[in-house]
Amino acid sequence: MNYQTFVPHKDLSDFIKCYWTLEVSAEPNPEKQRAIADGYIEMIFHLAEDVKSYTDEQGYTLQPRAMILGHTIKPFFFEPTGNVDTFAVKFFPYGLANIIQCPLKDLTDKVLPLHQIFDKNFSQKATLQINQATNTQQRISVIESLLFEMLSQKKISDCIVKNTIDMLFATKGNSSVSSLLKETPNYQRQLQRKFSQKIGLTPKQLGKIIRLQTALRMLLNNPTDKLYHIAYDADYYDQAHFIRDFKEFTGICPKTFWKDTSMEVASLMYAKE
Repeated sequence: MNYQTFVPHKDLSDFIKCYWTLEVSAEPNPEKQRAIADGYIEMIFHLAEDVKSYTDEQGYTLQPRAMILGHTIKPFFFEPTGNVDTFAVKFFPYGLANIIQCPLKDLTDKVLPLHQIFDKNFSQKATLQINQATNTQQRISVIESLLFEMLSQKKISDCIVKNTIDMLFATKGNSSVSSLLKETPNYQRQLQRKFSQKIGLTPKQLGKIIRLQTALRMLLNNPTDKLYHIAYDADYYDQAHFIRDFKEFTGICPKTFWKDTSMEVASLMYAKE
């Protein structure tokens, strides 16, 4: 299993967290893998075999070959059908709001074909050229060229939304909306509305997801730490609060985390910042 990340062009760094690739050789009996919330929205291209998304214990659909994965509030399972070769763009929460017209709340907990979110010209060019490219740098160049073209025609997302998200990431999800807007309390209602439209989550939901990712990274990098130490370091009220949030977004308890084979890919992807 090979997972790598790549930095975006400096002029796109306000919109894109990173590009990532994942290569996994086919296994005779692949394990279902758990996808969990991380606060980002992803544009994903499957370049090898199909990948299943499970809607329940048995029912599944095949993921689109070129797709958008919205914010995940509920954990879900996916499973490769053979070799995995994936290229993806990880957008900051406000990044995609500057590019598409669709309200991001309509993407929450959904896997949608690229052509349903982007116009025909972008989706066809991106899908064709990404698949024709022979390496990751070529794929990055394709996406960046298309995104620069789109961004030149778009208005940048509201500063109040971007600044709030930046603060949530800077404080690892531990800032409340009221504290963020303590000097401008009249904006709180406006911010909630703008968040729902442009980001697809409430500020509180995004803060919880960012804090969970902080705790998950601690758990991955310090497996011998006691849960109450992680809860304290991640600024949860107590251990019970940490366990409750962890289970809400992953579907499992942190105590069983290391024994759960469905967390193998997530563990690989979220161990690093």
